[in-house]
Amino acid sequence: MLTVLFCINCIAYADTFISDDIITNPTPSHFNICHGGTCENIADVILNEEQWEMVKMLFSEVRTAEDERHSIKLAIAKMEHIVGRLTDTYNDKAKNNTDNQFNHYMDCIDESTNTTLYMTMMQNSGLIKLHTVDDRGNRGFFFNGWPHTTAVIKEIRTEIRYAVDSWFLDNGQQPFIIPLKEWNNGWRPPK
Repeated sequence: MLTVLFCINCIAYADTFISDDIITNPTPSHFNICHGGTCENIADVILNEEQWEMVKMLFSEVRTAEDERHSIKLAIAKMEHIVGRLTDTYNDKAKNNTDNQFNHYMDCIDESTNTTLYMTMMQNSGLIKLHTVDDRGNRGFFFNGWPHTTAVIKEIRTEIRYAVDSWFLDNGQQPFIIPLKEWNNGWRPPK
């Protein structure tokens, strides 16, 4: 495993995946997800046409970048719901809650990897047009808080990067999409 980190304006990015077994050019008919913490387990997944159509429909009304970010939220939640049933990860709880999860829970490495792969699949299928999927972002490094990783998108017009963070939520809930600079400064969801 090789993970390379670099920093731009004090925001670190991870430009590789934690396992060489990850399919980095996913398609609905062949992709995989991580679970069990730090990609301990990798599950192969195949969506049927009906499942993928449910995701595609979520992008039908996109007019603005804000609309697209909203559609991305809905699509990540839908993917987690569908894939959770296919891989027995549907009981994944917020954060690193491993109660009764055996190896089906997901930490932030799993969540950010899966979200990045889902969005890459959506981008490659022409669903995401106003953003690009970017390298995952990292914060913390034990110096200013517990390390944490997130998926990242960049709006094409403004070049603003956004964290797409599903780790704070149970499986199938819409992830938070917030400016990456705010996320990097220790952002946490409101209680």
